[in-house]
Amino acid sequence: MTTATIRELRNHFPKVRKLLEREGEVLVSDHGTPRYRLTLYTEPAATKPAAVDYWARLQTHQPEPLSAAQARSLHDDNRGDR
Repeated sequence: MTTATIRELRNHFPKVRKLLEREGEVLVSDHGTPRYRLTLYTEPAATKPAAVDYWARLQTHQPEPLSAAQARSLHDDNRGDR
């Protein structure tokens, strides 16, 4: 693994870039101690997101349907004495 100093990055970046392209990784030292690691950037793989089933999501938020007896009872309660 190749090393470079911060000063070399600032003053001679094209040389450091060539090292990076050749080696794949360069350690950057600050006052003689390795502090940073430069690596080549790689594009993330383009993946298509999974299809969302909106109907299933909607049904999870809907209440359970009323039975016929419950609906009749609710209707009678709402009607009152009419």
